[in-house]
Amino acid sequence: MKKKIVLWGHGKDDKKILIALELQETENKVLLHQFSEEDATETFYKQMMDEWRENKEVEFPASHQIIERPLSLTEDLLPEDIRTQRTDIISRAKAEWQFVVLSSKLHDLYQGEVEELKEKVSKLSQYDDVIWEEMKSFWDKVQLQVTERNLFRDHANSLRKHTNGLFDTMKQLKSDLQKEFKSQSKESYKEFGSMLDTIQEKLDKNLGLKPIFEELKRIQNDFKNTKFTRDDRNKLWNRLDGYFKIVKEKQFGDKGGNSNTPLQRVQRRYDGLLNAIKKMENSINRDKSDLDREANRNNRPMGQLEQQLGAAKSMMITERMNSKQEKLDDMLRTKTELEARIQKEIKNEEKRAKNAEIEKAKVAAKEKIAKEMQEASEKVDKEKIEQKVSEIKSVKKAPLIPVELPKDEEE
Repeated sequence: MKKKIVLWGHGKDDKKILIALELQETENKVLLHQFSEEDATETFYKQMMDEWRENKEVEFPASHQIIERPLSLTEDLLPEDIRTQRTDIISRAKAEWQFVVLSSKLHDLYQGEVEELKEKVSKLSQYDDVIWEEMKSFWDKVQLQVTERNLFRDHANSLRKHTNGLFDTMKQLKSDLQKEFKSQSKESYKEFGSMLDTIQEKLDKNLGLKPIFEELKRIQNDFKNTKFTRDDRNKLWNRLDGYFKIVKEKQFGDKGGNSNTPLQRVQRRYDGLLNAIKKMENSINRDKSDLDREANRNNRPMGQLEQQLGAAKSMMITERMNSKQEKLDDMLRTKTELEARIQKEIKNEEKRAKNAEIEKAKVAAKEKIAKEMQEASEKVDKEKIEQKVSEIKSVKKAPLIPVELPKDEEE
């Protein structure tokens, strides 16, 4: 979770300002840094976003103001005279930071228990089963909080480091669990590898793409619910993703030419949106399940700190779910718009197809007329030629008339 956020807002007299909030978890408060629009240059803004939020040193303008705000469920992070349009970010930060503070207190409580265990172990001269069970009970409690994500990774690692120094047996147990996990991963890897080999054989035989695609989706669902080592998971995922791409290329072909019509472009966008909507709905449903689980967990006996932590976690999940719901609402509005565009493009394609048929008929008619004219012209030319030939023949058949020369000419 980010312990620093940067966003734009408006201060007194509705002047634009840059707001930077940072959590002081040990003191249970928030520092609000306020920068005027003149000081918040583009360079400074990028430094705040890229460096300051990552806990790197950034030199602040001398004129910037600092306001301390208490972190509580009842008070807002921003004072009344400072406003921002990104109220969702503020609400989410408030919920998350409340969780951060309570999680840190839980870590401090557990760290105190570790120190007590260290003292007990230091006084031991031989193995004591009572202290072993106490250690095991303590670590189970820590693991439960880690599993439920009530402890941050750094805090969990710190507790693990100190606890591992108290009993080596648990290291061995952990090692055994890791070996068992790797063995299970290896067996699962072989099983899924065999499934993918079958997919390759079907592709080589050029079998139906739709059944292959459905089988790939089933394999993908089983894959997500199976535990693997990171290396095994990456190898299998690369193969699985590769087959999805091959099937899609075979099914849809080259994206150029006629396959890139306006209707198909909108349809691809619509299909992608449906997939994104499904993922977002699944994510919201998981958040709802987490909320139900937190509600059931809060009903069982627990310490005051654990109760506060559960309430903060419920609020954090609620804010996260509300943020996702806003995105889902936008997606659903876009879905409605795309459905209207698809219907419009269908009508346009029908109109274009109809116009194409009309143009095709016009061209065919023109070609027919031209052909008929050419045939008529050729017929006229043929008749003229036959007439000339007939005239020539009639001239040749006419008798010759002898011509008598004058007598003077004979002498």
